[in-house]
Amino acid sequence: MATKKVVDKLLPTTMVGSYPRPQWFKHQLLGRDVRVAFKEVQHEEAYTDAVATVIGDQEAAGLDIVTDGNMWYDDYVGVIGSFCWYLYERIPGFEHTRNPHPSVIGAGPSVGKAFLDDWGGVINNGPVDKAGHQLRWTDLFQVAQAQTAKPVKVSIGAGPANLAWHVYFNDKSHYKSAKDLTFALCPLFNQEMKDLVKLGAKYFQIEDLGAWLPLFSGNKKEDYAWVRESIERMTDGVDAKIGWHFCFGNAWGNDIISANFPEGYQTVLPHFFGTAGVDEFVLDYANRHMDGVDFLKNLPANQGIQLGVLDIRTNAIETPTVIADRIRLALKHIPADKITLSSDCGMKPLSRMVAKMKLNALVEGASIVRGELAGAGR
Repeated sequence: MATKKVVDKLLPTTMVGSYPRPQWFKHQLLGRDVRVAFKEVQHEEAYTDAVATVIGDQEAAGLDIVTDGNMWYDDYVGVIGSFCWYLYERIPGFEHTRNPHPSVIGAGPSVGKAFLDDWGGVINNGPVDKAGHQLRWTDLFQVAQAQTAKPVKVSIGAGPANLAWHVYFNDKSHYKSAKDLTFALCPLFNQEMKDLVKLGAKYFQIEDLGAWLPLFSGNKKEDYAWVRESIERMTDGVDAKIGWHFCFGNAWGNDIISANFPEGYQTVLPHFFGTAGVDEFVLDYANRHMDGVDFLKNLPANQGIQLGVLDIRTNAIETPTVIADRIRLALKHIPADKITLSSDCGMKPLSRMVAKMKLNALVEGASIVRGELAGAGR
């Protein structure tokens, strides 16, 4: 059974979301409202030009569905740390200071502790349900859509459960658990997505790493259930194709989750199969040479896959033949009409030249296999 289409094409190509900033784009939002920052004409012009540039790179490579490259992510903490901090800085109820990460307080030195503390922890000091329109995702979508005739996939991240992961919960915090905070955030995300649909958005990608939280929380039975419910609340009534990205860890090219849970997808996905509102799961497979892709034969009939066949943990540029081999391997287990082809995770840590060449290889590899399927009458 085919899933929702954004373009009428077999094995359409896209990328997860973030893209390397052009070297000349130096402006930072630093917590300011977009409409405040863009009062500075140079900032607004630079941002618009950067979005046009990265969309141009994607179009030149031949992607069928493009993104704005997440040019609104500032360049601080955790490479793309503002993937979370952009939201903490704009949703009321969070202090803007970066504190040590709550999950590694008192832990001895380790690579994991260094990464988590660099990302940082945030203090919740009030309710989060009075955000208004400070996220400005509608403004940013309109900038991107004006640069292209192709559909723009909109990044919705970090999601509610992901945001709750980095928060201190204690007698001083307004919310007392990750679940309570997550559910309080869901209506805000739901409204943002509905507002984007009114402006023409047809494809969303939820960047909620909360899918992994039950592996670390010690309360798997209950946590899988409420994380799933949070996604269903978030997507309720949103008339668009929606993918949910289960990033397998990419801190400067270093695997975090996959190093600790090499069969993580097989572990967590069954708990989320059939999640209402989710049309596809966005999964990273190229960085493990497609290991475990056979598990995707278990996908529900009405849910597909945005499949990572481009390894972004390395600067090595795959050949189209390598990409084609990865796609063929996936096709042994997943029907072609349920697959969108993509990168593993975002490309921001790469150089722009490498990112462009990788995307070109992705498109050419997809074209090879598409031709084979057409010749076979599929």
